[in-house]
Amino acid sequence: MANSTAVKLVASCIAVVLWLLMVSGAEADVSCSEVTQQLRPCVDYLMNGGKIPSACCDGIKQVKAASTSGEDRRTACSCILDAASMIPGLDYNLISSLPSKCGVSLPYKISPSTDCSRDQLRCATLEMDSNDKRIKLWK
Repeated sequence: MANSTAVKLVASCIAVVLWLLMVSGAEADVSCSEVTQQLRPCVDYLMNGGKIPSACCDGIKQVKAASTSGEDRRTACSCILDAASMIPGLDYNLISSLPSKCGVSLPYKISPSTDCSRDQLRCATLEMDSNDKRIKLWK
């Protein structure tokens, strides 16, 4: 009888762990609507220069944080380039330098010539977080 209870308890624990893994994986997916919404505060700066709004840098950080897989990074890259191509008057020099000005390192350059499907977005990349001196691995 005790064996049966232990088996049920282990099975229940495994089911909960699998469910949590599925839920956490689903939350990490990136959509174009989320990317454009998070980067909307950057548009005025990217057209006119000046001071970068803190909401813009926050949006860049949110996009990077949500881009946990190679597929997420490819999606975010494509969404950024697609959105930028539809807004006349954007300064691509400001666009390409914006992540570093916000203290963010992206695994791709934001430029009209960027190929978001390239292998560089599939491979793991190492980066050093300047704030806490830890090395992070992107997969």
